[in-house]
Amino acid sequence: MLQSSQTVRLARLRAQLGGRRLASHGAPQFNEPSGYLFGEKPLVPGQKRVKESWENIWYIGMFGSMAFAAVMLYYKPDNGVESWALREAKERMEARGEKYKYEPESSSSSSS
Repeated sequence: MLQSSQTVRLARLRAQLGGRRLASHGAPQFNEPSGYLFGEKPLVPGQKRVKESWENIWYIGMFGSMAFAAVMLYYKPDNGVESWALREAKERMEARGEKYKYEPESSSSSSS
């Protein structure tokens, strides 16, 4: 707990600073909402929108990286536990001389 002398000193300091909070930096700084999408006013009919310099780079980077990720995911090696277990089981069955693929027996005689 604060002692009474410390409380008095804090009250004097607060009065000297004018009751301001030191970390608030004044009024909030932000762009007031204008009601337009991305703050751009609608164009006059017949006028074409001018792109900013960074927009083409953003489109190429964004969609290019998506295409690259899609290709990499398509050709990603199958390193799952189930596929490894299936390969391992096939190798062990072939080593023992067993067939790992089911082949039904052809029955020429029917039981009556």
